[in-house]
Amino acid sequence: MRLNKRSICPISVLLCSLSATSPAQVKSVTIPAPDGGAVAADGYGTGERAVILAHGGRFDRTSWRKQADVLADRGFRVLAIDFRASVASRKGEETPCLYDASCLAKDVLAAVRYLRLDGAKQVSIVGGSLGGGAAAQASIEAQAGEIDRIVLLAHMLIDEPQRMRGRKLFITARNDLSGSGKPRLEGIRAQFDRAPEPKQLVILEGAAHAQFIFDSDQGPRLLDEIVRFLQEP
Repeated sequence: MRLNKRSICPISVLLCSLSATSPAQVKSVTIPAPDGGAVAADGYGTGERAVILAHGGRFDRTSWRKQADVLADRGFRVLAIDFRASVASRKGEETPCLYDASCLAKDVLAAVRYLRLDGAKQVSIVGGSLGGGAAAQASIEAQAGEIDRIVLLAHMLIDEPQRMRGRKLFITARNDLSGSGKPRLEGIRAQFDRAPEPKQLVILEGAAHAQFIFDSDQGPRLLDEIVRFLQEP
C-alpha cells in the first residue's frame, strides 16, 4: 500500500533482479567529521547523483552490499556509512549517542557534505530504523538544498517530523512490532501525517523490521520502491 496526501492506491511492483547486477567495486572511504573525528564508509559506483545508506542498530555499513550494488548499477554513487556510536558499541564502549537522532545526524551530515564537496549534484539518504531517525533529523539540520530526498525504512521516531525537508518516502511492514509488542506502524503513520509535503507512505505486508525486510518475500518490492523513488525526476 502506498499513501500520499491525495490517495490510497495499489502499486505495480517491478522486481529487481540481483543476479543480473554486476557487483560494484568497493572503495574504503574516511569522512572527516566537524568534531574532529572520522566516519568510516564503503563507496560504490560513480556519478553526480549520490545516495547515503545509513544502517540500523543491528547492522553495519557492510549490510548494504546487495542494495548498494543495485543502486550503483542504476547510475548512483553510493556511500554506506558506519555510525561512530555503533562502532563504539560493538567494541563494548558505552555511548549516549547510539539512540540520539541529533547526535547520529552529525555522521549523516558529514557524509552529505563530503559528497557535495566531491562533486555530487544530488544527495539522497536511505536510512533503516536507527539510521532512518538519523536521516530524518539530518534533513532538519541540513542547509536548504543539501539533501534532495530521504527514504525512512521503519525509522526511529524523531521529535519534530513537521520540520523535515526534501522529498520523503516512509516504508514499513504492517505487522512490525516494537520491543514492547506494539505495532510500529502507528507511530510511523503519525510521523508521516505531521511531515510536510512532498511525502509518500508505503506499507508492506509481513512483520520484518527495517533492513530485515530485504531478506523477506517483500525484499524485491522494497528495493523496487526505493529505486523508483530515488530515480523520480
